[in-house]
Amino acid sequence: MSTPSLIPRDVARRPAPILREQVESATQAERVRALRALLARPLITPDCPSGSTFALVRRHAPFLREWCAHHAGWSLTVTPEVIRLRKTPGDTSGATRPARDPLSGAAFDRRRYVLMCLMLSVLERCDRQTTLGRLVEQVIAAATDPTIVGAGLHFGLDTQDERREHVHVVRLLLDFGVLRRVQGDEEHYIHERADVLYNVVRPVLAALLAARRNPSMVSATNLDDQLAALVSEPRAETPDARNRQIRLRLARRLLDDPVLYHDELNAEERAYLDGQRGHLVPELANATRLEPEIRAEGLALTDIDDELTDLGLPEEGTEGHLTLLLATELADRLRANPSAMLLRSELVACIAALIAEHRHHWRKDVTFPGAEQRYADIVADRLRGLGLLQRGPDGSLRPLPAIGRYALDAPILTGFEHG
Repeated sequence: MSTPSLIPRDVARRPAPILREQVESATQAERVRALRALLARPLITPDCPSGSTFALVRRHAPFLREWCAHHAGWSLTVTPEVIRLRKTPGDTSGATRPARDPLSGAAFDRRRYVLMCLMLSVLERCDRQTTLGRLVEQVIAAATDPTIVGAGLHFGLDTQDERREHVHVVRLLLDFGVLRRVQGDEEHYIHERADVLYNVVRPVLAALLAARRNPSMVSATNLDDQLAALVSEPRAETPDARNRQIRLRLARRLLDDPVLYHDELNAEERAYLDGQRGHLVPELANATRLEPEIRAEGLALTDIDDELTDLGLPEEGTEGHLTLLLATELADRLRANPSAMLLRSELVACIAALIAEHRHHWRKDVTFPGAEQRYADIVADRLRGLGLLQRGPDGSLRPLPAIGRYALDAPILTGFEHG
C-alpha cells in the first residue's frame, strides 16, 4: 500500500515550470551575450582574447544564424576553426572608423590598406609557416606592379617608419587570427630587423573577405562606386521585397552606426521608418540589450555598457578628456545657433585654449610646438566617428544634433552653513 503524499498536488508540480522558466531566462541571456559578442567582433577564433566567447557563439549558432539573416540580411559561418559574421554595411560612404594598429591605436591610411591587401595576397601563396622578413620582402616585390607604382606608392624596409608600416599590418592580422606568433617580437624587427616566426591559419585567412561580389569582377573606377558594388544586392522587384530591403538597410545602420539621422534617409526610407519604428527598434533593442534613444532629428541604439564600440565618450586620458570638453563647447554653440559652423582655425584656437587651461593634467606632448594642430585633427576625427560632427566640402565643421547630449551642469554645493 502506497503512502499518501502530504504535499498538495499543485505544489508538487510547481518546480518543473519554475525550472523551465529559469532555463529559458538563462538561454535568453546567453543569446544576448553571444549576439553582442558577434556585433563587437564579427570574426572570432578559438584563441581570441575571450576564449569563452567562441564556445558561447558556437552553442547558439542556429539561433544567431537565423536572427542575423532575418533582421540584417547577414550570413554567419561557424566552423571549429573560425566564426565569421559577414556584415553588409548600411552605408559605405563613411570613412571615419578606419582599421587601427591594435597596440598603438594608429589609424590605417591608404598606404597601410594597400600593404594589407598585398600581404593577404602573399599569404595566400606562402607555406604554413613564414617569417616577418620573408613576408615584407614578398610584399615589396608585389608592390612593383605597374598599377601600384603608377598610383605613386612605393614601399621599402630601410627606415624604421617603413618597417613600422608593415608591422602595423601584421599586428592587425595577428589580432584577427590570420597569423599566430611562434617566436620573436615585432618591435625588435622595427628597431633591429630581428625576425619573427608565424604560423599561417588558412581557415581564418579564407574567411576574412566579406564582400558579396568578387573584387576582381568590379569594373567601377570610382572608390565610392567600387565600395557600393562590393556589397550590392539584387534589385527588389515587388513592394514586399523593397520594404524588406529598406528594413534591412535601417537595421544595419542602427546596429553598426552610432547615430541614424533622418536627413540621411531618402523619402522611401523615412516613410518606412516613421511607420515601422515601433516594431523595428524594440526588436533590435530587446535582442541586443541596446538602449533606444529617439529624438526629433533621428535615433540611435546606445550601448550603456560600453562594450560594442571602439570609440567612446567620455573616455579617460588626454584625448578622451579633450574630446569631451570640445563636445560640450560645440553642444553649447549648437544650442545657441542650430546652424553653427566651425572653421578649422577656430577649432585650433579652441584646442589651444583648452590645452593652456588643462595642460598640467594632460600628457606633456600637449605643450609641444604645433600640438594644437595635431590634437585638432585627432579630436575632430573622433567626433566624426561618433556621429557628432560633420566635415563640409570647404573643411568647415558642423556640430550634429546628437552632440547636444553633452553639457556641463553648474556645480551644486551642499552642506555649507554661513559662519
